This record gives sequence, C-alpha cells and structure tokens, in this order.
Amino acid sequence: MDFDLSGEQRLLKDSVERLMLDSYGFEDRRKYQAEARGFSEAMWARYAELGLLALPFFDEHGGFGGGAVETMIVMEAFGRALILEPYFATVVLAGGILRHGASRAQKAELIPAVADGHMKLAFAYAEPQSRYDLFDVQAQAKKDGDGWMLNGTKGLVLHGAAADKVIVSARTAGTSRDKGGIGLFLVDGNAQGVRRRGYPTQDGLRAAEITLENVHVEAADVIGDPTGAFPVIARVADEAAAASCAEAVGCFAEMQATTLDYLKTRKQFGTTIGSFQVLQHRAVDMFIELEQSRSMAMYAAMMAGENDATERARAISAAKAQIGQSAKAIGRQSIQLHGGIGMTMEYRIGHYFKRITMIDTLFGDADHHLRQLAVLGGLIREELE
Repeated sequence: MDFDLSGEQRLLKDSVERLMLDSYGFEDRRKYQAEARGFSEAMWARYAELGLLALPFFDEHGGFGGGAVETMIVMEAFGRALILEPYFATVVLAGGILRHGASRAQKAELIPAVADGHMKLAFAYAEPQSRYDLFDVQAQAKKDGDGWMLNGTKGLVLHGAAADKVIVSARTAGTSRDKGGIGLFLVDGNAQGVRRRGYPTQDGLRAAEITLENVHVEAADVIGDPTGAFPVIARVADEAAAASCAEAVGCFAEMQATTLDYLKTRKQFGTTIGSFQVLQHRAVDMFIELEQSRSMAMYAAMMAGENDATERARAISAAKAQIGQSAKAIGRQSIQLHGGIGMTMEYRIGHYFKRITMIDTLFGDADHHLRQLAVLGGLIREELE
C-alpha cells in the first residue's frame, strides 16, 4: 500500500489545517458552542466555500470525487480542532447512505443541497436496545398506500435536532434482529408525527432522541431496497468508523503536543518537570501510542473502500481496537501529567479526553471490536495446510 499523499491531497491538508489554525482556537470553540444550535453556522458556510461538504461526492452531483483518504485528512484536522459542526453526521454518515444507497434522482436532489451548505442531514440508526448491533431494529415501517408509515424511537441521533432531513432505518419484515427486512427512509425533520428532543453530549457536541408516530413517507423517499438496506448500513458504518479513527488521531496528536509543551514549561522543585526521566518515559509512551494509532487509521482509510465486506470489517475492527486502547492510554497520561488543571473545564486537555472517549464507543468500543476481530480470525490469517 502507498501511504504517501498526492499533491492534491497535500494541498487539501494544508488548506484545512490553515482554516482550523486561523478560525478554530479553543476560545473560538467556546464561542461557537454558545450559539443557538451548539455550533457555528458561519464555519459551516466556510466548509461549503472550501468544498469540504462536497468532498466525497461524485462530480456529476456537484462533488469532488474524494475518497476515504481525503476524508481521513479532513477528519484528522477536525479532530485537532475539536470542531462542533455536523460534518460527520451530514457528510460522512448520512452522505455515505446517499452515495451507496440513493437513486440517481435522490442524489441529484439532495447532494447539491448538502454540498452548498443549505441542507444538513442526520442518520437515525441506533435504538435503546440495539447497543452496537446495527441490525437490531424495532422501529416499524408498514405499507400505507403507495408509501410507508413509520413508528418507533431512535436514540443518540448525532445532530438530529439540527437536521433538515433524517434518514431512518426501520423494519419492513422479519424479527427485530434479522439482517434482512430493513429499509432506509428519508424523513423531513419537521414532518407531522416527528418529535425531536435535542441535548448536548459529554464531548460538547449535540444529539437527539427522535420519536416517530404514524409518520407518512412517500415511495420516492425510500432509499434503495426497502427490505435489503443492511449491507448499505454496514458499509457506511465501516467508512464512518474509519473516519472517526482519523478524527481520534487528530485529537491524540494535539493531546500529545499540548502535554509535551506543558512538561517543558511547568516548573516543580526548581526545574521544569519535563527534565524528570520518568515523565520523559511517559511522554514517549504517548508518542508510541499516537504513531500506532496513526498507522492503523491510515490502514482503515485504505481499506474503507474494500468491496469484500469481511476484509473491510476485519481492517476496521483492528483499527477501532487500536484507537480505543490508545484513547485510554493517551487520555490517562495526558490528564495525569497535567495534574489538577487537566480536570478543569477551563483547560483544553479535558475536552479532548471527553471527545476520544466518545469516539471509542462510536460504532463499537475496543472490547467489542476485539471480539469481532477474534470471530473474523484476526487481522492476519495464516493459511492452514
């Protein structure tokens, strides 16, 4: 595999990092968080101007045809800045559903609106009982004339209260844990029968609980096969997990750099604490965890487009397991090396720790993916005679 960035990818990396450096300092983030929706509409417009919202979509729909590596570049920069905007929810998650599952007409209608910043999307897949099982769906979709009638409850819908439209997974056939019989439905956020309760999450972002009561969906708003949507959901979840790994690496890099700067400036017993060898060793441990995670995040990005679902899942589970383990190791070291100030809301390191903890649980924590990897036979399989 070639891990070198192309000229265009380096240009993308430089432009996104420059935007974050200029417009997304820690105090800027506080200001954006205080806005009505919990993020900056002005920054969302900047993302659209730079083409970031159009990045993963094909040019025939107003996009730039970027892939998982381009998404990795953007998400790592966003991780370093701890952005609050619904990029992951709209472009990576819901946008992934559109790319892999929507009809030509649906793409033509929705993707240009996403690309220019005028439409925000959310993907409602999780339910109170489902935990990490994407196929555990109890929300019901029943035929209603030419359309469908939706009933059910969805939880932890990322930026669900701010979304103009919500893509909902619902069961059209089978029992609650069958992988077959699941459909995807595009629902207007303000449609009759839709109730949304938004709330802040521990990492400073926003989510929502969404209740659907006799919500009518037209046939034109069904995405793909109404009984065979699970392969699309699984593929998008793998791509989203790879993107979240890249975001975590951005967080890790900033945590490691911030901690190293603190060790070089904080004085105790008449000298900087970074001169103590035992603390130097712990800083090196952080660096090792960062580089291991970076390598696995790059591997996940390279494998996110793999058509073989088993090979793709094996790579994503390995990356998620590494990211989850590194999140605990880097988070613990960074907080401890900062001492008491690391636990305060006024200092940035604790906010990074909260974000990487949330990333660990997104689409399965480290323990879950280690179990998945064991079931799949490990990352590197030896051929048996």
